[in-house]
Amino acid sequence: MRLPLIMIVGAALAAGQPASAQDARAMVRSERPEAVSVTVYREPGRTSGEVDLDWLQGFALITETRTVILPAGKSTVRFEGVAEGMVAVSAVVTGLPGGVVQKNRDANLLGPASLLDGTLGNHVRIKRTNPVTGAVREEDAIVRSGSGGAVVLQTSSGFEALRCSGLPEGLVYDRVPDGLVPVPVLSVDTVSHAAQRVTVTLTYLATGFDWGANYVAEVDAAGNTMNLFAWLTVANSNGESFPDAAMQAVAGNLNQEEDYRDLVDDPPEPELSLQCWAIGSGRDDWDSDTNRYPPPQAMAPPPPPAPMAMRDSAEEIVVVTGSRIAQQEELGDLKLYRVPMPVTIAANAQKQVALLTKDAVAFERIAKAELWIDDEDNDVATNVIRLQNRTKDGLGVPLPSGGVAFYQRVGDARLLAGMGEMRDRAIGEEVDIEIGEAPGISVAAKEEEDGRFRVTVSNANPDPRRVEVALNYGGADSDVYRLSDKLVRKDGVRTWIVTVPANATRALTYRYRAPKN
Repeated sequence: MRLPLIMIVGAALAAGQPASAQDARAMVRSERPEAVSVTVYREPGRTSGEVDLDWLQGFALITETRTVILPAGKSTVRFEGVAEGMVAVSAVVTGLPGGVVQKNRDANLLGPASLLDGTLGNHVRIKRTNPVTGAVREEDAIVRSGSGGAVVLQTSSGFEALRCSGLPEGLVYDRVPDGLVPVPVLSVDTVSHAAQRVTVTLTYLATGFDWGANYVAEVDAAGNTMNLFAWLTVANSNGESFPDAAMQAVAGNLNQEEDYRDLVDDPPEPELSLQCWAIGSGRDDWDSDTNRYPPPQAMAPPPPPAPMAMRDSAEEIVVVTGSRIAQQEELGDLKLYRVPMPVTIAANAQKQVALLTKDAVAFERIAKAELWIDDEDNDVATNVIRLQNRTKDGLGVPLPSGGVAFYQRVGDARLLAGMGEMRDRAIGEEVDIEIGEAPGISVAAKEEEDGRFRVTVSNANPDPRRVEVALNYGGADSDVYRLSDKLVRKDGVRTWIVTVPANATRALTYRYRAPKN
């Protein structure tokens, strides 16, 4: 039986139809989430020190709730505005009736350098402004080199480098090159048996976050107790903000088998550095510290900022109620700090919320030094603030690592008395915070003529001081004998603990037998 020609042609057209046409998908945009939760994890392995805002090595678990309208059949859902540091392989989407068939990370972000590279070989307009007259002149140009080096333009006058004319100038683009997106996007393919409105949850890991604690301690006039306040500081180096987010921070060492930074699909945005100098000037003023030349002299420096209005400022008083302090919870062996109200984690910025406030916390000042037991040596003693992390001393809460600033009242003024760092400390632990050299305390070790060693501690202060001298040696306890005072083990090191009266000295003598090889 012969088929009609029209059927044969129709069958041939269907067989030769491109797969993209047969598998045509509707495009569904999700511009922003209705709700977002951000849980920030510290840089793995960091147990002390403040957050380096220029080098954030922590990460975050981000959970977004979004509503999308799906057509019947196949569609691609574009989740716009995800974090730049998104680890795409970690993304989990739930709530789609047909599940996820495929997911893709769109990493071609719109920026000065990518915009220039995408316009390579195309027409643009160069806009120049005369700084004296204010007259603006535009001229057609073709981009002949991109962001990898000097930006070279071809105009009717020939070839020239951008911003080398001595006039303020910039490029005007007619359109955005294909493939560039203004915000990071995660796309997923799905299928739905009917058109419907669904609520989906997008969860993923993202790099470019970190957090830490910042403590402020105000010592009372008597110098025996302090009021301790702490900020929880969260930093975000991504170009996306997370408004009205539910924020949590996790303290502790999380086992990380994979470096998440290696999994991020989005490469760093290429830099666009525009520098030039007059041809034939023979410049030899390369700055090795900044790896660049100083700004060209032909360009007029920007005008100085307008003077700020002067005003009187009273001392700021921070009042934090219990309902606005981060609540501590258990997360297995880790500690979870939950912020009780929505906060905005802004792009390329940091956010501070109250972490804890404790009044009348007992403490003591001690001096610490360290010597080798068989050496003649002098050591500068360190001033240490010691706290006992227990309820009866005014604390009794987990203390995450961070910087500590100590203030003391002198008359009506609050003066900075020292700065130090706190390591992670659990309830019941002793907390030592070093804040600099111990004034008036000196420690010296000397071997006398009869073979004895003598360690002398001097206190030039008008009040008694407790001093702890750690004596390092690798032998057995019996290798040190004829001690004039006892040693105790502190943090695994044999230590001499002594209280030295005001303007007095105390000495420890002993003999030392070197261990046999």
